[in-house]
Amino acid sequence: MKEESLQDVRLWFLREVKTLWPIAGGSLSLRKNSCIRPNCQACRIGEGHPSYALHFRKGKKQHSIYVPDDLASEVEEAVRRGRLLQEKMVEAGVRYVKALKARRR
Repeated sequence: MKEESLQDVRLWFLREVKTLWPIAGGSLSLRKNSCIRPNCQACRIGEGHPSYALHFRKGKKQHSIYVPDDLASEVEEAVRRGRLLQEKMVEAGVRYVKALKARRR
């Protein structure tokens, strides 16, 4: 494989990430909550009410946001693409360091 320049790495990365939108960081989970109704049959038998939530970090704090059922599959795909972005960033870092070393020679 030929040595890449810093510009080659930059262009490769920009080409790769352009295809990843929409992206989301964090994780999507299905949780089961109890409701406020005192005689709810689902809550009484321990079934609860399922709902999706996107969990993420901002700084040192953890947050979550409700995701409606009909949007869950789209958000799940965005989270998957966010993980792909992380992988691309790691690969870009390795290629960047190799390009820096090659430039030094």
